[in-house]
Amino acid sequence: MLTWKIKRFEELSTTELYNLLQLRSEVFVVEQNCVYQDIDGKDRKALHLIGEYDSKTVAYARLFNAGDYFEEASIGRVVVGTNYRDKKWGNELMKEAICGVKEYFNTSKITISAQLYLQKFYESHGFEVTSETYLEDDIPHIQMKMSN
Repeated sequence: MLTWKIKRFEELSTTELYNLLQLRSEVFVVEQNCVYQDIDGKDRKALHLIGEYDSKTVAYARLFNAGDYFEEASIGRVVVGTNYRDKKWGNELMKEAICGVKEYFNTSKITISAQLYLQKFYESHGFEVTSETYLEDDIPHIQMKMSN
């Protein structure tokens, strides 16, 4: 079972910050073989949703208020560690992220920039495609929105 917490940047301990950056790097840089600037200056504006299992950060997402990333609130850097994907914690992560946006930002209008291959996953959580495919860091993406 995962333990969830949501923290502002200033509330993160150095260990929590290190662990979430390590997870993001493990998946988005190493696993996906994509050299890009993960530390993009937006972490200071985000709420950080951290899922821990056995005291290890295994799931994570950034939550943004409207205007801080997109016009609407948004969810990004959605990630579950490679060794934990068989547990289907991505679904739990998205449910927690959507609830976090609703609770902290008082809105259900959410925009995401999704990797194209995850379209069906995000559709299963109520998102709809709102753009053509585009490249972000040489990976096909689509913009998706939820408004309910």
